[in-house]
Amino acid sequence: MKLFSLLISHEKEIKYMSPDIDALYYNAIDLLKEMISTPSFSREEHDVALIIEEYIKKYGFEPKRKGNNIWVRNKDFDPVKPTILLNSHMDTVRPVSGWTKDPFSPEEDGDILYGLGSNDAGAGLISLMHAFLILTSKKQDYNLIFLATCEEEVSGNGGAEAMIPELPEIAFGIVGEPTQMNPAIAEKGLLVLDCTAHGKAGHAARNEGDNAIYKAIKDIEWFRTYAFPGVSELLGPVKMTVSMINAGTQHNVVPDKCDFVVDVRSNELYSNEELYNIIDKHTDCEVKPRSFRLNSSRIALENPFVQRAVMTGKTPYGSPTLSDQTFMPFPTLKMGPGDSARSHTANEYILLSEIREAIELYVKLLDGLRP
Repeated sequence: MKLFSLLISHEKEIKYMSPDIDALYYNAIDLLKEMISTPSFSREEHDVALIIEEYIKKYGFEPKRKGNNIWVRNKDFDPVKPTILLNSHMDTVRPVSGWTKDPFSPEEDGDILYGLGSNDAGAGLISLMHAFLILTSKKQDYNLIFLATCEEEVSGNGGAEAMIPELPEIAFGIVGEPTQMNPAIAEKGLLVLDCTAHGKAGHAARNEGDNAIYKAIKDIEWFRTYAFPGVSELLGPVKMTVSMINAGTQHNVVPDKCDFVVDVRSNELYSNEELYNIIDKHTDCEVKPRSFRLNSSRIALENPFVQRAVMTGKTPYGSPTLSDQTFMPFPTLKMGPGDSARSHTANEYILLSEIREAIELYVKLLDGLRP
């Protein structure tokens, strides 16, 4: 299916009621506050999913639900037209220990709204949802689907991965994550490795046994220093981090096993399976990948949506963080209000002005596009 052009329709005859954008903006903020007040940890999103479902119904739509995923399409859906997907996630991480505010009590301080999930990714979700309401209030030359997904923070298989096969063919998608509304045209993938170095137990007081920790050190040093030759212009090199280690039963026993975990952030030049094969050849320990499914993704800088964003003054970049984009086998762009540096932090917040900008920019990018 061909991509959309950047042409804007001129004085198109509209038979739809245009919404009050100011009213929608304030409704969006109220919805975000209700979402913050409703705990929605990954795989525990039932209550917030119900809030989203009922909210969409108030605007005359008939959303569908699968598990804790909610999706809705434009009322005049035409299977002949290409379809754009607007997606963000409703689940949050658990609050870290450093919060000095109640993470579930939305608190306004001027332009700032504090609350768990406000930045990641409640603001993106409500901005895309309300852009959907505005865009579907008039006839477009494409179909539009809004999808609120669950389990994003744990890369669960019950979220976007389960939903994509349920949807009509998608020509293009926008994933709402905190990017300061700059288009993230590439994102790193994730490969988690469970590694085990095997030795032989013995008494620490005698010269016996084969210390598994010492054997693991050699491989850990390789993970620390090895540089994959493929370096991405947008995402940089593949990054490997040994993030967990466990060995030994007591101080006087030579450990016969040392387990450690490696977090691998892949770029688009390698599939996760290719990285695993290289790693397996260079290491002596037993290496088990948890999954190959979270690969890096990229969209061409020449994509018309990317170019339209550039024309509005936004800067394309490569994102080091993973999103539901990894499950989408069609061109996607990660773009949303907020700042990724605020995600998963104490006293997480969003600027109310960022939400207003996001709704307006989404509409500006998408309104009147022709196939």
